[in-house]
Amino acid sequence: MPNILHTVTEAARRRALGVAEPSKRQIYKAIDASIDDLAEGQTISGFANLEGSLRAEVANQLVGFGALQPFLDDPEVEELWINEPNQVFTAKSGVQSSLEVDLSAEQLQAIIERMLRHTGRRIDRSVPFVDASLADGSRLHVVIPDITKNHWSINIRKFNRRLLGLSDLVAAGSIPETQARLLSEAMIAGQNILISGATQAGKTTMLCALLAAVAPGERVVSVEETFEVWVNHQDWVALQTRQPNLEGVGEVSLRRLVKEALRMRPSRIVVGEVREAESLDLLIALNSGLPGLSTIHANSGRDAILKLCTLPLLAGQNITSSFVNPTVGACIDLVVHCELTSSRLRRVKEIVSPKWDASAQVFNFEQLYEVQA
Repeated sequence: MPNILHTVTEAARRRALGVAEPSKRQIYKAIDASIDDLAEGQTISGFANLEGSLRAEVANQLVGFGALQPFLDDPEVEELWINEPNQVFTAKSGVQSSLEVDLSAEQLQAIIERMLRHTGRRIDRSVPFVDASLADGSRLHVVIPDITKNHWSINIRKFNRRLLGLSDLVAAGSIPETQARLLSEAMIAGQNILISGATQAGKTTMLCALLAAVAPGERVVSVEETFEVWVNHQDWVALQTRQPNLEGVGEVSLRRLVKEALRMRPSRIVVGEVREAESLDLLIALNSGLPGLSTIHANSGRDAILKLCTLPLLAGQNITSSFVNPTVGACIDLVVHCELTSSRLRRVKEIVSPKWDASAQVFNFEQLYEVQA
């Protein structure tokens, strides 16, 4: 079938190229016409039974993402990544598996370029990294040589199309009902919540579940490097960063977005993840009385607060711990720490409330919830 697939794909491509900016409907018509041409006089036994799968595979080549499309269509695949063109790794329920895929370096590059075509982002030797959101909300990250050794490195974190609320997380066993009620009440009261955990621990899922508890009359503004946060809220504006153009200008950083968000009359601000100096801008926003949420990579709730006290120092030498520590203590009401267990369950491991002791110059942590071993 590979030779037939190539023949039909190229025939449909030639037909579609006869139309400037062909629509998907015109491409599908070109595919059908090319298969009909091939079917005439076809002597391959059972060819009629192959037409359906052939049509789907050609469509993947021309309007989808080629050999990667089946993994993107599989609802059980949470993430996929590629270290070499013919080897794809996938994660399902946190379990990793490796698959051999018939994919060349040229085909892989063409797929990635197709993914980036409508994102306004690019990748080349001058910009060897890219983060982008696909049309379905999935997050794409690509690194190319000579930053990588030999091959393009690709990660696609798939977007969960189902919006989960706190009640859904209770039903899934991720959090007890009493603690879900505590978090819901905290959201209604306008408390500031920091969500911590390792990669794949369910931080963004928890963030979106908390946002589902925001009252309808509030205005939510979210800022991220690439779009991942999703909330079914009428008054919601989502912002993402932008890379510099070919002349090296036009970049929009996360710090800039936090500042711009404050001019948009938010009643709730969300920073998808704090990694660097933008943490200072978030703290300043929260310290002004504006409720907010964010996620952070950390090993525990306590470590999350200590990290949040360190990151703002990256903003400049004039930013000191004597300013940051009490500000964090005044701003952060709760830390929700998530984990991925050995049984692949994403759950809340602990909820802590940090309190800054000005006299002793230390944080005290009130343990509101902790999973018992």
